Amino acid sequence: MKTIVYALIGCILLTGCKEQQSKKRIDSEIDLASEAPSIEENKSQTSDILITPIEHATTVLEWNAITLYIDPVGGASAFEGQKQPDLILITDIHGDHFSLETLEALDTSKAKIVVPQAVADKIPERFTPQLDVLDNGDSKERFGVTIEAIPMYNLREEALKFHEKGRGNGYVLNMGGNRLYFSGDTEDIPEMRALANIDKAFVCMNLPYTMTPESAASAVLEFSPKQVYPYHYRGNPDVSDVSKFKELIEKGSSEIEVVQLDWYPGDAF
Repeated sequence: MKTIVYALIGCILLTGCKEQQSKKRIDSEIDLASEAPSIEENKSQTSDILITPIEHATTVLEWNAITLYIDPVGGASAFEGQKQPDLILITDIHGDHFSLETLEALDTSKAKIVVPQAVADKIPERFTPQLDVLDNGDSKERFGVTIEAIPMYNLREEALKFHEKGRGNGYVLNMGGNRLYFSGDTEDIPEMRALANIDKAFVCMNLPYTMTPESAASAVLEFSPKQVYPYHYRGNPDVSDVSKFKELIEKGSSEIEVVQLDWYPGDAF
């Protein structure tokens, strides 16, 4: 009889011990989960595309194990912690979009570099095997990404000297069923207004070089992307009123989401 009682007591103690160990393990897992790092606030991850603003027009995209650099400038230090690029897109010859020093400082050994002819003319011959030169209206598929070259240019008479039609490219990227538009330097041109089925639009707005927030909002409301990311909004001498742009979009459409990332982490605005 004593043997049976002792066995029962041992079983109860063992069960209690196991339950306590299990509780400790669950509590520990909860604590670890609460401490796990989340995606930085200044990044946007939707539909399996990770968007990281670097500065102004410079952007890093990650999708399907492919890393894209858009208008890489700022030297290698601007890309510390970023993955090596598979695909690089450059929109125009100006220094806030094209930096030969940055290209030479980065490890681009496995990258294809998509550029308009005006940019290709400024890149040394050693990069030639990596270049895909696209004119406005051309398209190319690389690493499962279809790239469409979209015109970008000025309309205002006083701004025609900045960006002539045919020199630079905006880009539409088709990535796993998502269509992303990067405007580059442009005004609210008919080709922008005619865009269709855009999921994410990165739209510039800075004077005197591109357009006002009002012009940008007018164009965005016409081609109606699902999301719009105001970027490239530092002008000379003023910074564009992005809050005004957001207000105009929200007033004009309830179906377009304005996503604001910090494109100027070193500045107060």
